[in-house]
Amino acid sequence: MKEGFVKHSTFTIERILPASKERSFAAWANAESKRKWFACHDDWKTAAFSLDFKVGGKESNLVLTPEGGRHVFDATFYDIVPNERIVYAFGMYVNDIRISVSLVTVLFESPTSGRTKMTFTEQIVLLKEPGREGFSTEEEVRGRVEGTNAGFDRLVNELS
Repeated sequence: MKEGFVKHSTFTIERILPASKERSFAAWANAESKRKWFACHDDWKTAAFSLDFKVGGKESNLVLTPEGGRHVFDATFYDIVPNERIVYAFGMYVNDIRISVSLVTVLFESPTSGRTKMTFTEQIVLLKEPGREGFSTEEEVRGRVEGTNAGFDRLVNELS
């Protein structure tokens, strides 16, 4: 049996959101709003979603791919400063296999009236479990960045 291994990566995405810091932050804090924009792909269907937005609170999202794959996002909030900062950690699972654990920091700044600069930084521990074939660190990170950007595209639309 082969041993698993870990790889580390970090990426940052900056977006100018078409709303105040208060509205931009609320899009993360409100379950109905977040459920609308949070998915990575338009053709993935949310099967279960919950959000308890407070320090120590949990967020969980189960989505199904058109091929029947199960993707689970399971997070805990560690720091929340209203309209300024969110820090959370999450595990990502594909078909019940944990593929990563991440620490995320989201910062909100007002560069101009009515707009918000959002800075999202994710520090990822990518996990290669025994039996998980076709693992590529570069592809995993590229997919994470693409999926996160797709969600942020929907966030911009939600706030427009």
